[in-house]
Amino acid sequence: MGIVNIEDELHEQLRRASRASCRSINAQAAFWIKLGMLCELNPGLSFQELMARELKAAGVETPGLAAPVAA
Repeated sequence: MGIVNIEDELHEQLRRASRASCRSINAQAAFWIKLGMLCELNPGLSFQELMARELKAAGVETPGLAAPVAA
């Protein structure tokens, strides 16, 4: 475990996102870091595809990607 220095504004955004996602600030930062790494390693996959893959790897059953809702 270590300390990561980030800008104050990013920390504030992290704090807000953690509240909206019901995660601790550290858990939200870890989520963003992991997701960023996955995006860099898999540039052809969408956020939804990456999340479905991660959930499946964790043993969570995920239905196919939902179709967009018509307005």
